[in-house]
Amino acid sequence: MSTPVLRQSQLRDHSRILGYGAYRPDVIVTNEDVCQWIDSSDEWIRQRTGIVTRHRAGADTSLLDMAEGAATEALAKAGIEGSQLGAVIVSTVSHPYATPSAAAALADRVGATPAPAFDISAACAGYCYGIAQADALVRSGAAEYVLVVGAEKLSDVIDNTERTISFLLGDGAGAVVIGPSNTPGIGPSVWGSDGSKWDVISMTHSLNEVRELSLAAEAAGSLGAVLAERGEPDHKLWPTLRQDGQSVFRWAVWEMAKVAKRALEAAGVEPGDLAAFVPHQANMRIIDEMVKQLKLPENVVVARDIAEAGNTSAASIPLATHRLLEEHPELSGGLALQIGFGAGLVFGAQVVVLP
Repeated sequence: MSTPVLRQSQLRDHSRILGYGAYRPDVIVTNEDVCQWIDSSDEWIRQRTGIVTRHRAGADTSLLDMAEGAATEALAKAGIEGSQLGAVIVSTVSHPYATPSAAAALADRVGATPAPAFDISAACAGYCYGIAQADALVRSGAAEYVLVVGAEKLSDVIDNTERTISFLLGDGAGAVVIGPSNTPGIGPSVWGSDGSKWDVISMTHSLNEVRELSLAAEAAGSLGAVLAERGEPDHKLWPTLRQDGQSVFRWAVWEMAKVAKRALEAAGVEPGDLAAFVPHQANMRIIDEMVKQLKLPENVVVARDIAEAGNTSAASIPLATHRLLEEHPELSGGLALQIGFGAGLVFGAQVVVLP
């Protein structure tokens, strides 16, 4: 009996981004608002981070609501129906459920069922991770069109009274549709991680610890007494984000410019060939230092969405790019270097053609 010839997906040479979408919550939190909770000032926050305002979602707006808003716009701009999607990817660290995934629920909302759908937990590099995977899915023939969404409701996972990270963070969602192309539209992805530094940006408690604290508090009849006994009188029961700001700053400034250079080299692109630079919106000083290290010409438009949006983790790059294209439509067709980096510590970068 002869062995049957295995059929494989037909490969495609290229992929590209077809359209961007964005959702920015209506509630705007100023530095003065933030200083009600922490001992700081508008001047200090601006000088240290470049942030003036950040968007926050109200209790009646979920992470999925924001993801759907961004996805709907991206699909419309790409001229694609949800039913045409071959996969849905959501990058987030603030979806409130371990399961089911945000992506599966989003796929249902946009009419993509039964497309495969999954979440990526790569924090501020999550969007670039999603682009890497969507590019591979399209070019491998596994999907014709892929929706990639970066969505965060970070206001759910912060303690407004702590000052290592809470004042930096905002909420929002950004999305793109990726599909086949006759010409190269997404350069090789340079991505990776350094798990030895996983604790420089982390949660105060694991879910197991929360369960233990909850059970202990129930038995003792007082959460405060249990926390005080364990030497944690100031901690809340729920897990919230903390960071070692100096360690993160040094890592981002000195290591991420190297990753950005590798992405340029992999794409065969010089800094002067770029139309735009879209780094993760973590800190204005980090952005400015990366611009210097990359020796970007003055004509390269640099995304500085952080001033108005704050740090939105996985949503920051697509949100910043969406704003750039609205303010500078002449960038369409040009090359943009994008790089994400953050908790994990994880990083990812690509050069893409702007739609």
